[in-house]
Amino acid sequence: MKTLRTLIYRDTISAIGFVALAFLAMFFFFDLLDEMGDVGRKFGDVTYTVWHALLAVTFGLPKHLYELLPIAVLIGSIFVMARFAQSSEFTIMRTSGLGPWMALRTMLVLGAGFVVLTVAVGDYIAPAAERWALVAKAKYLGQTSTTGSTGAWLKEKTKDGTLAVNVRAVRADGALTGIRIFEFDRQGRMTLQLHADQGQVQEEADNWLLENARLTRLSYASSTANDSAAAVTKDSHAQLNWPTSITSEMLIAAVHKPDRMPTLELFQFIQHLKTNDQSAQKYEIEFWRKVFYPLSCLVMVVLALPFAYLHFRSGGIAGYVFGGVMAGISFFLLNNVFGYAGNLQNWSPMLTAAAPGLIYSLLSLGAFAWLVIRR
Repeated sequence: MKTLRTLIYRDTISAIGFVALAFLAMFFFFDLLDEMGDVGRKFGDVTYTVWHALLAVTFGLPKHLYELLPIAVLIGSIFVMARFAQSSEFTIMRTSGLGPWMALRTMLVLGAGFVVLTVAVGDYIAPAAERWALVAKAKYLGQTSTTGSTGAWLKEKTKDGTLAVNVRAVRADGALTGIRIFEFDRQGRMTLQLHADQGQVQEEADNWLLENARLTRLSYASSTANDSAAAVTKDSHAQLNWPTSITSEMLIAAVHKPDRMPTLELFQFIQHLKTNDQSAQKYEIEFWRKVFYPLSCLVMVVLALPFAYLHFRSGGIAGYVFGGVMAGISFFLLNNVFGYAGNLQNWSPMLTAAAPGLIYSLLSLGAFAWLVIRR
């Protein structure tokens, strides 16, 4: 049995690696074409060269690998299983003692290895590479991370009311630009406006160090909500320490798309939104999708295993492989559809993220059981 498992693992891993490399090479080429538009441009004393473009594109490969691993696992596994069936190697393995449940267990162990790899790439390697890419682009292109036309908005509760915080952009070195802070009392009246050109999050002190800060304070003569008369005082500071519990991770989470955030940072950002009575539906769905996405590698290997029990005529393998690939693509399409529908219909985030995997796992196990019983 050890020899059979070694043969299956070796051939399948080799095929998956070849498919992943082919996909990465294709995306590398397309990303390089996009970067070529900046080659030759001058930014201060620095000219953006082909080497800078190659560096930026290389840093983007881990993100593509995270996105492509499940489909690469599917294509590689289907190809190996179909080839085993066509050459009757799998028939020989079955006569040598490789039963259905042992074959299923062997493929699940293989899929579990790719689950671990997907988690490592998605939560550690890809985010680190993306940060390095942002640093490189900030150095050579002067680019910053932004979200939308008005930047990132966050809300924070205080003992006297609420704060609405707006940050126009987060630079690659962590500096904040275009900071606006609005404070409201319990009656919903604005009591403070703060504008700062830039700032820095000081995690150890739980505050922001703001530069060129302009404060406008509004004080009301009465505590009634209808009182519109307010005394206005203005002040300015070259530097100002602003106490807040909003961390740099929360800001990055608000600036970046949810699918680009590590799972732990996404979870922490969801807790912040809930604490401040903000909607976290979109982020919760993305969190559970990131939890279940690596498990799709298990779905892919289970989906590929029934191909080993089929009988192929000469030259018929390509059609079956193509059908399997289409089934895998439909899985990812269904996954995206459930994500958008769950956000619109306010479905349970965990069930929304888990449903496609459960559906395809049941279909794959049903096809596997039917082929084993029938044959």
